[in-house]
Amino acid sequence: MMQVKLFDFEHEEDLEEALNDFLATLQEEKIVEVKYQVAVADNSKTFDTVFCFSAMVVYRSS
Repeated sequence: MMQVKLFDFEHEEDLEEALNDFLATLQEEKIVEVKYQVAVADNSKTFDTVFCFSAMVVYRSS
């Protein structure tokens, strides 16, 4: 059966650590695909920039 696991963090190092920890629990041949995305949002009133680092792992569970 195919499954997905989603990760979403504001800091890239947090995403990297969580993703590596999860991938270490899987056998390499069970990993189908890893997709990575970065989103950036600026708030012109507060001058804040928000980053969203996310990844999706598609894997076989059986």
